[in-house]
Amino acid sequence: MSRYVLAPGSFAESLTPVEAAGAMAAGVHDADPGAETTCCPVGDDGAGLAQTLASALGAEPVAVPVHDAVGKPVTGVIHHAGGTVVLDAASACGLELVEPARRDVLGSDSYGAGELISAALDAGARRLVIGLGETATNDGGAGMLAALGVRFLDAREEPVATTPAGLARLASVDVSGLDPRLADLEVEAVCDVDAPLLGAHGTSATTGPRKGATPQHVTLLDTLLTRLAALCGTRGVSISAAPGAGAAGGLGWAILTFLNGRMRSGVDLVIEASGLHAALPGATAVLTGGDVIGVHGPAGSTASGVAAAAGEPRVPVVVFTGPVPADAGALLDHGVAELVAVAPPEDATPGGDEDTGRQLRAAVADWVRARR
Repeated sequence: MSRYVLAPGSFAESLTPVEAAGAMAAGVHDADPGAETTCCPVGDDGAGLAQTLASALGAEPVAVPVHDAVGKPVTGVIHHAGGTVVLDAASACGLELVEPARRDVLGSDSYGAGELISAALDAGARRLVIGLGETATNDGGAGMLAALGVRFLDAREEPVATTPAGLARLASVDVSGLDPRLADLEVEAVCDVDAPLLGAHGTSATTGPRKGATPQHVTLLDTLLTRLAALCGTRGVSISAAPGAGAAGGLGWAILTFLNGRMRSGVDLVIEASGLHAALPGATAVLTGGDVIGVHGPAGSTASGVAAAAGEPRVPVVVFTGPVPADAGALLDHGVAELVAVAPPEDATPGGDEDTGRQLRAAVADWVRARR
């Protein structure tokens, strides 16, 4: 009897890793009803990381009233298990929460992420795991810090908005009101990109355009973040060059600088918690993947991490993805046995969550059926 381990990442705004694993399991059973499936969904740093980790840890979801990136009230979620709280920054200030017509990178901030952290502290968190990915913001984490008590002031010592537009008037940063409970909180920022805060490889240049920034905006955003780091002293400047400081529009920098956090690989963290290592021996194959895959992208990180885990027991790793870009073949040098494009079924119009799940299910079924 065949046994498949299902360890996908997320499919962007359509499927979380947990949902993708469910679609894969359905596809396997469509083609081989007697096959065994073991679901070990694996996220990276983006939306769905908290749900994936919560599933592995047995954490309970708690709804939290927060504000999205443009200030609209929304309901965020934290996941609580003992003294550990897991959350996605994107559950408050994610790009997918803001309708395209309302997206405004200069008028967005990460205040909602700070509200989630405050809720975690209220819940008694001693350890916080925060996923940094897929946010709509490029504020250097200023909004998050404001929600936690930091004041951002202009030349008259009046508060400024923590959006990039507001930070154009920034003259000083007052950290005296930072929530004292943070001193006893262990913070792990989950990030699978190594972008610094500033410069040609920094957050404004690399992710700003995806959030609606024009070339002129990118230059302005980088200038504003350079000044923000300088106003935070030697530590702020030195940490701006750290790998991952540019994650989530600079949330990584703010967490490293003010919350004494440390960076963790999302793939490694979830693999560690998911039970993947225990599920691998004797498996027929591991099925993984994500929406857009390349050796340097988040889905590439997921596939490479799964392939590394499967290397010692010598279990073949098959990657299902959306379009297969030219550089995805490099994954074959990272232990991946096969790349499979997730083609839309003839009766589906691509784009919705249901469509993506149906496409993935059909692609897995076709692959399993061809190998029976």
